[in-house]
Amino acid sequence: MIQPGDPVKDINIAENTPIEEIFEQMSRSGGFESKNMAEGLEILSSMISDKECLRFLSFVGALISTGIRGIIKDMVRQKWFDVVITTCGALDHDIARHFSNYLEGSFTMDDSQLADQEIHRLGNVLVPMQSYGPLIEEKMQEILEEFYKEGKKKMSTAEICQEIGKRLGQDSFLYWAYKNNVSVIVPGIMDGAVGSQIWLFSQKHPDFELDMVSDANLLSGLVFKAKKSGALMLGGGISKHHTLWWNQYREGLDYAVYITTAQEFDGSLSGALVREAISWGKVTQKAKQTTIHAEITTCLPFLYRALLSMH
Repeated sequence: MIQPGDPVKDINIAENTPIEEIFEQMSRSGGFESKNMAEGLEILSSMISDKECLRFLSFVGALISTGIRGIIKDMVRQKWFDVVITTCGALDHDIARHFSNYLEGSFTMDDSQLADQEIHRLGNVLVPMQSYGPLIEEKMQEILEEFYKEGKKKMSTAEICQEIGKRLGQDSFLYWAYKNNVSVIVPGIMDGAVGSQIWLFSQKHPDFELDMVSDANLLSGLVFKAKKSGALMLGGGISKHHTLWWNQYREGLDYAVYITTAQEFDGSLSGALVREAISWGKVTQKAKQTTIHAEITTCLPFLYRALLSMH
């Protein structure tokens, strides 16, 4: 027999109500997705506080084209996570925005006119061509050439991210990952501008190798030793799956928060709720876990602000 929960309570907010109290009220409001968001805050707070926990942050690269880059950078700077798993676009945008600027736009702009003006559109973010392809080509060829001249002819994606981070500044999430010894792994690195530059570099230097096995060795060394593990997964795709995949080797994540706009009815990995991963052994049966159905740039600033109040 199903046992109903406590009575639904109204949310009451005054001018001086602390944000963490608002989240606490959300947990008792019966408010559809707000309850999941409040649960997510509690899980993330527990995960960050757990000294035995190996903490993963995964995210889709497009987020780095937006102001959310600042929050991701700050979470890495504050050492809330030990491992970052992301896509090649995150490297592209981190380099481009460090050395140049993206611009505000809208979803309804005329893409043919933008193409004539040599401006790419990423949703409602505008990426001037000179801020992207040519700039990334210049910077990546310099980085790879320096590395090669030092006699290093084999690089993992973690090493590539470290070398990029060394050469960026405090506005960059890659810089803070390098500074704090946070491993950044990009399993699909060939799918983007940085990956294309690695390929072009290898055409001039046939003895240069991209060493993906070393990334696997790095992850296995961390996962097999971890007493507990947890993850904040921002968006789906390869970054989410790689995080879940490696954690199956230690019987799954103990903490898991997933934020997505994808739906599960099409059977996609991006649409799969965290609880589905329990059946694969990628999340433990007793894990503290939730899926938040929300657009990341809308909800992450509030989650982050509440976490700052708690840590």
